[in-house]
Amino acid sequence: MLCESWKAKLDTYLDGELPSEEMRAFDTHVHSCSSCAADALARVQMKRGIQAAGKRFAPTSEFRRRVQGKIATKPQRSFRLTWVFAAAIAILAVASLLTTYLGVQRSQREQAYSEIADLHVAALASSSRVDVVSTDRHTVKPWFQGKIPFAFDLPEVQNSEFTLLGGRMTYAGQSPGAHLIYTVRKHEISVFVFQEGAFRGRWDSSSATKELSFNIATWNQGGLRYFVIGDASAADINNLAKLFKTTRS
Repeated sequence: MLCESWKAKLDTYLDGELPSEEMRAFDTHVHSCSSCAADALARVQMKRGIQAAGKRFAPTSEFRRRVQGKIATKPQRSFRLTWVFAAAIAILAVASLLTTYLGVQRSQREQAYSEIADLHVAALASSSRVDVVSTDRHTVKPWFQGKIPFAFDLPEVQNSEFTLLGGRMTYAGQSPGAHLIYTVRKHEISVFVFQEGAFRGRWDSSSATKELSFNIATWNQGGLRYFVIGDASAADINNLAKLFKTTRS
């Protein structure tokens, strides 16, 4: 019964729509409550499953050709041609509405931000956030060798306000990547690294902060796509991103 008030807000929490203070309070509760953590993981998985299933219902090029073929039939009467044209437009409109309802035509940028936010929340709700536990980048970096199809560098943070907790493997769709977790002033920040090919389209991190309760930074470097996300301040997110951007082997 004590968790009912938390669970009533769980969907809003997973959508990142709670005020920052409530998000932090919810994070703290999820870390200590196995029941709410399990519910959070189940709902994140269901959300991603629905998004994946919806992709099967996108209108095909064959469907569009059939509609265009009906529109191109020989005209008999002006009224009949107008009716056929209106019917075809209606069919396309209904297909478009269904596609929009299922979330199939969300922009790739929005899909990626949503997926990255889901991965971050799922990690916060997990009882085992990392698979390799170490504050030493020279221990964490080699752990990924042979597990993901690319190499990346980690910044030295010993003389900074950030602390490395460790890392784990993760996936964006079918693409494997690295998930690193850092802390700063009791806030946990996720750093995700994927091959750029896992995401398509143009990126603008400033637009994401308007839609998510998390601050986020993203950039491409050396053929890799980096995401830094968390409920820490935008300054902390950007400072950690700068450390990664200036890291050299």
